[in-house]
Amino acid sequence: MNNILADIPAQLPAELSTSLLQNDKVHIERIVSRGHAGAKGEWYDQAHDEWVLLIQGEAVLEFAEQAELKKLQAGDYLLIPAHCRHRVDSTHPDVDSIWLAIHFDG
Repeated sequence: MNNILADIPAQLPAELSTSLLQNDKVHIERIVSRGHAGAKGEWYDQAHDEWVLLIQGEAVLEFAEQAELKKLQAGDYLLIPAHCRHRVDSTHPDVDSIWLAIHFDG
């Protein structure tokens, strides 16, 4: 047994991604962000669907095709369809934003 809130380093110079389960149909990972964000104008454009749950913290997502930013707080989740260009605009610098991300073919 493991705990999704455990084993987070005190210093986090880069976003931390930990694979929790992976097979040929699904990839589940924990992502920890602490003040991390994607570079302006650089987008994730994934070939698969991604369902994300923000377990702890807060974050702001930006989508290329939407003018309004999506502000997430603990407990919020959403589906990001394949090839929906998106980026993390911001995460709280003093609180760990812990994500559960499930990648799968839709």
